[in-house]
Amino acid sequence: MLLGAIGEDFRTDKCYNRNWQVPSCPSPNFIPPRRSADGVEDTRIAEYRRICPMSLDLIATLRDLVATPSVNPMGRALDGPEYCEYRVTDYLERLFARLGIPSQRQTVAPKRDNLFALLEGDPPLEQGGRLVMLEAHQDTVPTDGMTIPPFDSQIRDGRLFGRGACDIKGGMAAMLHAFSRLADTRPKPRPTVVMACTVNEEHGFTGAMKLCRTWFDEPSSMIPRRPDAAIVAEPTNLNVVVAHKGMVRWRCHVLGRSAHSSQPELGENAIFRMAPVLAALERYQRDIVGKLAEHPLCGRPTLSVGIIGGGVSVNTVPGRCTIEIDRRIVPGEQPLAARQHAMDYLEAETQLGDRLQHDPPYMQGRGLPSDNNGELGRRLIGAVRQTTGRESRIIGVPYGTDAAILGPAGVPCVVFGPGSIDQAHTADEWVPLAEVEAASEVLYRAMADWLT
Repeated sequence: MLLGAIGEDFRTDKCYNRNWQVPSCPSPNFIPPRRSADGVEDTRIAEYRRICPMSLDLIATLRDLVATPSVNPMGRALDGPEYCEYRVTDYLERLFARLGIPSQRQTVAPKRDNLFALLEGDPPLEQGGRLVMLEAHQDTVPTDGMTIPPFDSQIRDGRLFGRGACDIKGGMAAMLHAFSRLADTRPKPRPTVVMACTVNEEHGFTGAMKLCRTWFDEPSSMIPRRPDAAIVAEPTNLNVVVAHKGMVRWRCHVLGRSAHSSQPELGENAIFRMAPVLAALERYQRDIVGKLAEHPLCGRPTLSVGIIGGGVSVNTVPGRCTIEIDRRIVPGEQPLAARQHAMDYLEAETQLGDRLQHDPPYMQGRGLPSDNNGELGRRLIGAVRQTTGRESRIIGVPYGTDAAILGPAGVPCVVFGPGSIDQAHTADEWVPLAEVEAASEVLYRAMADWLT
């Protein structure tokens, strides 16, 4: 037990003891006290901040991020100040300027810019130094159906509530805070660290794809070469994800023929015709998909239908019905091959011929394999143990992340951050502040000790 506990649960080492003897700040070995479980600070935390002033307040930064909407329209034709990431990008750009850290934009789409910031290492890259990337996406899922004010950044019972608090602004704030501390303390030796804040993770990975072009055909002064390692922020409960599933998503249509509903015999009802397609997909998910592959950390592949739509009015026989299919793939499977397998099954099972149509995928990404990131995972596990006393675990997860893009682009990646995926995208999304503070400390420790 360490998170949130004040007193007997704090570590004791040469830079910290139970009598609150603080070394002269800054010291890369100093482990500060943390917020209690109910979110209240005691006098020792205030004393720590007086002696070791930070240029970036972690919780205030998290509240700012959550209060700044960056809703992904998810392919819908939506407009308004809450949509797209540009307001968060502006905030981050001002934040880096205030910290005296150089940053650079990379345009992905209108109102959607990646933002990179660079902290030079010691030794520098040209003298054989290492390059490490901290990556977090700026966008959130929509706020539809939320039962709390999505952008109020309310704090209750040691939790911060709001859209994106868990996925993934809590993780972004932890990275920003660790990055700022590195800029303050300048431990030696240290790697060169780039903070990459990407767009459109929730509906296409286009920000991460554009990011990877910086070490292929679109050079950036902020990312002078391909990183040696990357840590991607997602809610993992401070466990270290070394493998996760990928996905392929596409729209499937059944065509009919419209007619007046008073004479349905003159039309062909596309919604009725979609029924055997859905039944076939249910059989495919139940009996076949899970037998196609298996991964020791990620389990088996799955398939789901998440959206259905059709018709223009109740008194018109629908001429078209559309579903959206989500096929989750395990590391080793290929997105397009997985899609083709499902399409072939539907064609054989439904016999609809050209009345069954499939759009090209609107989102795809391979799974994250665990074949080249073991050392990075062990490094983070050690940092968690050192800073929290907690035994973090190496795990695989069923969801996808930007690591699915960075990994195939040649960068060893792991996924790490505060909070649980169980709280992501929920009606009352929240993140535990104690884990946000612990994640920041873990990331700082990992970067400060990278070359030792």
